[in-house]
Amino acid sequence: MKHIITLIFFLFTAGIVFSQNLNADSILKKIDAANGDTSVLNKIFNSTGNLSEVDPILDMKITQKLLMQYEKLSDKKNIAFALANIAYDYRAFGNTTKAMEYAFKSLEVAEEIGIDTIITPAKFTLGHIYKDQGDYQKTIELYKSVEKIWITHNNNIGLSLVYMNMGQVYLFSNKIDSALMYEQQAYELSTRFNFKDYLCSILRVLGSIHGKMNNQSLAISYFDLSIQEAKRINSPRFESESYTALAEYYNDIKQKDSSLYYAKKAIDVIKNTAFSTKSIKPAKLLLEIYLKSNSDSALKYSEIYRIANDSLFSAKIIQQTQLMSYENELRLQQMASEKKQQEEQRKQNLQFALIALGIVSFIIIYLLLSRSFITNTRLVEFFGIIALLIVFEFLNLLLHPFLERITNHSPVLMLILLVGVAALLVPLHHRVEKWATKILVEKNKKIRLAAAKKTIEKLEGNNN
Repeated sequence: MKHIITLIFFLFTAGIVFSQNLNADSILKKIDAANGDTSVLNKIFNSTGNLSEVDPILDMKITQKLLMQYEKLSDKKNIAFALANIAYDYRAFGNTTKAMEYAFKSLEVAEEIGIDTIITPAKFTLGHIYKDQGDYQKTIELYKSVEKIWITHNNNIGLSLVYMNMGQVYLFSNKIDSALMYEQQAYELSTRFNFKDYLCSILRVLGSIHGKMNNQSLAISYFDLSIQEAKRINSPRFESESYTALAEYYNDIKQKDSSLYYAKKAIDVIKNTAFSTKSIKPAKLLLEIYLKSNSDSALKYSEIYRIANDSLFSAKIIQQTQLMSYENELRLQQMASEKKQQEEQRKQNLQFALIALGIVSFIIIYLLLSRSFITNTRLVEFFGIIALLIVFEFLNLLLHPFLERITNHSPVLMLILLVGVAALLVPLHHRVEKWATKILVEKNKKIRLAAAKKTIEKLEGNNN
């Protein structure tokens, strides 16, 4: 249960402690060195924190590497978690198609296991994807299905995350009463169980809800509390989002000076940080206000808005390029891994074929050389056919890579060459079989002759 909760923390909402100081090469080496030790792999998985919120490409690279290890171990639980995490990474840079593909893969694996708590990450991710697309009905259905699971398992921290997100969706849908009810439940659970990692977001949404309800003093109080909480956890991103929400609220109630003040603070707090693209909303708000009054300031914030937009677009392009490069790298790694596995399997099959050939050969030789009993020629013929088949299979395994190279994987050419090998083996087998049969007949004659001599000698002895 602890592992699931930890996973949900860093998968599905913006986090507090971003893993910016992670050494990617070191982590990837640790994954390789783990040698299938699930406890080590899980520790690495959880140590990445909310890396997906900072660098989804790097997070995906680590998670894909972990996924390959989990697949080797057939660890379906962690396969489902890893697939859900990759889905969230794809969502982070706007690839909805891939996000849904991996989320559904995660859901499929989780449903095979049949443990409801394993299903929640995939459903929660799908809920976020549908929310991004504006399909709020589908989003709520998915969130509610997760809510039922956490109620069953008495997971209050999981419920606080569900209610926080449901409150946001109802706010976007302009269903203020429902938004208030769920966000208050999220706030109550967070404070009661001292789970304050996302309290800043809850307070911000409560501020927006009370703003919609024309509760000015409550709205501003919640926004102020949200800003204080963002400062407490030292999150420039959350602080900027809270300032932006407050600026938008002041703009809605026609207090332009206050709106300008907080919009500027929203930009200043994330200047020269990894979240500089978050300045788009406050810069746009400033631009709209200044267009009506101050052309110089409008020009200044128009430039900030343009730069932020360009940065966001450039970041998306870079991420997509990195993603394409990484996916190709991953494909090559998987091909190399599969080739290695096939090679190991081929070596193992060769050993089995040699062992089988040795056993059959030993039986035939024993039958041919045994002086104690008469052997039916059909028995030798039977084992001879088995030996022929084993030899053919052995040669097929041995020559297969070479044949693939010279025929360029052409099935027709490979079939012709294998038929040629069989055409050489059959006459050879026929000669060996003929030779063995001759030896067997001679041996049987000797055994019968020896038996007859003994019988005669015994009879003569009785007569005397």
